[in-house]
Formats: sequence, structure tokens, C-alpha cells
Amino acid sequence: MTQFPSSARLWFIQTRYQFFTFTRSKVGMFFTLGLPTVMLVLFNALFGGGTVDTPGGSWSVQQFYTGGLAAFTAVSATYTNLVNVVPIRRDEGILKRWRSTPVPLGVYLGGWITSALLVAVCGVVLQLTIGVTFYDLTIDLAKVPAMMVTFAVGVTAFAMLGLAFAGVVPDADSAPAAANATILPLAFVSDVFIPLDNPPRWLEVIGDVFPLKPFVNAFQDTLNPTVTGSGFNANALIYVALWGVFGAIVARRTFTWEPSTGGRSRSRRRRRSR
Repeated sequence: MTQFPSSARLWFIQTRYQFFTFTRSKVGMFFTLGLPTVMLVLFNALFGGGTVDTPGGSWSVQQFYTGGLAAFTAVSATYTNLVNVVPIRRDEGILKRWRSTPVPLGVYLGGWITSALLVAVCGVVLQLTIGVTFYDLTIDLAKVPAMMVTFAVGVTAFAMLGLAFAGVVPDADSAPAAANATILPLAFVSDVFIPLDNPPRWLEVIGDVFPLKPFVNAFQDTLNPTVTGSGFNANALIYVALWGVFGAIVARRTFTWEPSTGGRSRSRRRRRSR
């Protein structure tokens, strides 16, 4: 009698499948890993000659961009990736077919999320490697635990938010625009693309309310030599984690396995029937 694989084994298989499926997407690879790298090199070539004032002292703009874009890459690999991919597979009927198999549904979602986390790890390692190699970034070993915890909290929270927002996106065609419209404007007010110095109060409030800026600032603190101690930004991590809990609650209520009305799978069936 053939023994059904354990849930852990199925999780590993699903994670591997989702990861290699992503690596075969040239567009996904470019926008998730390639574009932040291009931004890092371009921004530092154009604006990397100065310093950024922090409470502890001045910090190199080149290193500021490295930390900010590393965090942004992690968000792109989780939030943006899930908001883009989930509606596509939902409307093509792939999620519905997965649901009809004997594999636990949690394994599919777990493999999906774990794959996104692995992509995020690759993106952050790439950004930090460039920073260390070309921009004199020094990684303090004493702050590595804070960096790892900050990364884990951030990517988990944004993965939950990605699943939540994917559930409310009306169809696959609007998913890319919805993902970019919600994350790119925030990046401009969250110390990712621009080191803000005395911005208008309303821009500062927007950045503080949403979780991108707290995550970016907490991750930058683990790389900033002017930040003393272990590098943990507890208040920011708690705030980001609360956003992740909110995302998980919303995702539980909005996530659906059925194609949306007028989705791609239904449109294809209508074309075939004609």
C-alpha cells in the first residue's frame, strides 16, 4: 500500500515547485530582483555622494539606499508578488483545481508563502552583497540577530497583507496596477527612494501610518553604524507585526479559490464555446 507523503514533505515539494516556477518567469525575476538592483546602482550613481542625518550622526547615502532597497526588495518578493500571482491563478482556475485535490489547502498556501520568503532572502542577500562590495557597507555581527528578526517579521507581515489584498482585487488584469498603486507611492514617503528631510507633515503621517516605513527604518537600523546597541527597533517591529495580524484576518475573510466573474478562465471557456 502506497503511503501518502507527510504534510512536511508536501510543503517542501510545493515550496520547491513554486520557487522554480517563479525563477522561470523572466518578468517576475526582473521586477522583483532586477529592478531594485538597477535602482540601487542608479540612485547611488546619481545621489550617492552625500550623507543622511540620523539621531546618532551622519550616515552614507549609499548605505542608506542599500538598506532601504534591500527592505523594498523583500516587500516586492512577498506583497507585490502575491498580489500579482494569486488573482492570475485564481482566474485561470488553478486554485479551484488545487482545492479539488487531496493535498491539504494549507500546504498549498504555505508552500506559496515560503517560496515568496525564499525569493525575499535571495533579493536581500543580493542587495547587501552589492552594498558590502561596492558601497563600503559594514555588517555588524552583533546586529545580525536583529536583522534576521526584522526581516522575518517584515516579510511575514507583507505576505499576509499580499494575500489579503489579492482577495479583494477584482480580477487578474487589474492585479499588477493595484499592487504597484499601493506600494510604489508609499516607497517615496517611506525612506526607500528618497531620504526625506523635514517633509510636509501630511506626508510624514502617511509614511508613519502604513507598515512600509517602519519596516524599512527597522531594517536600516540594523545596518546603520550610528545606531548603537543590538539594532532592534522594538516599536517598529510590533507595529509591523500588528499590520501582519490585520492582513491575516482580512485574508481569511476575503481569500477565495473560485475564479472571479469575468475572470480569465471563464472568458476562455466562453471563447471556446463560440
